[in-house]
Amino acid sequence: AALAAGGHGEDYGSGRGIEAGPEESGELPAMIPCAPVSTRLPKPLFRMSIALTNAQNRFLRGQAHGLKAMLQIGAKGLTDAVIAEVDAALEHHELIKVKVAAADRDARDAMVSDLVGRCEAALVQRIGNVAILYRPSTDHRQIVLPRG
Repeated sequence: AALAAGGHGEDYGSGRGIEAGPEESGELPAMIPCAPVSTRLPKPLFRMSIALTNAQNRFLRGQAHGLKAMLQIGAKGLTDAVIAEVDAALEHHELIKVKVAAADRDARDAMVSDLVGRCEAALVQRIGNVAILYRPSTDHRQIVLPRG
């Protein structure tokens, strides 16, 4: 009664507080609008690290053979926008090729390992400046890995 009338939750005149239910007061409680209920599961806060067996790694290399490099990391390195783009591509495709343009091999290795860590993916293969990354999708898995 007090909430519907714009009060602060207590009806000082009657001695009743919010505890009075609709059956005691004779009126229905005010409806509280809420967001629509989503049927999708929330994304996990953290992912398990992906450990691939040799057979799974070989299978993924075969799947990635015909792929073109989807993204290229330039001179600015790993920015938040690049990480978000790689993350979205991994979620949609699960297996991607990324070109890494760095000055030398050590910088390229560091950039690829940082990318793998930040995107929580598995490094399938790295040849020269091209890295193959794999991460199973949370919404729709497309690639079925072999068991052993």
